[in-house]
Amino acid sequence: MAQPLVGIVMGSDSDLTVMKGAADILDRFGIPYEVIISSAHRVPEKTAGYARTAKERGLKVIIAGAGMAAHLPGVIAALTPLPVIGVPIKSGALEGVDALYAIVQMPPGIPVATVGINGAKNAGILAVQIIGVSDQEIQQKILDYKEEMARDVEKKADKLNELGIEGYLNKKK
Repeated sequence: MAQPLVGIVMGSDSDLTVMKGAADILDRFGIPYEVIISSAHRVPEKTAGYARTAKERGLKVIIAGAGMAAHLPGVIAALTPLPVIGVPIKSGALEGVDALYAIVQMPPGIPVATVGINGAKNAGILAVQIIGVSDQEIQQKILDYKEEMARDVEKKADKLNELGIEGYLNKKK
C-alpha cells in the first residue's frame, strides 16, 4: 500500500456517505489516502494527535468533514501546518448552514479552505490540485479531467440542439 498523501477525517460514521465523494475522486486520480473517524468533541486527544503527526506521517493535505458545530476542520487546522479543506455536512435543523459558517469563519492565522455543503467531491479535487502544484503528472491529470468535463458539456449541448427540449428531457428518463 502506498504512503497516504491525503487524510480524510470525519467526526462521525454518519458523515461517511458524504465524505466518500472525496475518496472517490482521490481513487480516480490515484492519490493514496487514509480515512479516520475522530471527533473534536468526543475524542479531542486522538484528534489532536492525528493533526500534530500528519506532516511527519507524510500527509500533504487533510480533508475534514463535520456537521452542526463543525469544529473538526478548525481544530485540525490549528494543530497542523498542512492545508486543511473543510466539508460542511448537511445535518440538523439548519441543514448544514451552521456547519458552513463554523468552518468558513475561522480566525486570522487558522485558515480552512471550505467547499460547499456536502461538497466532498470538490474537496477531493482541491486536494488533488494542491498536490499537483509540486507533481506535474498529477497536474496533467487535473488538466485532462477538466478537458473531459468540457467535452461532456459540449456533447450535451449538441444533443440538446439536435433533440430540442422535450426530446432531450424524454431521452434522459
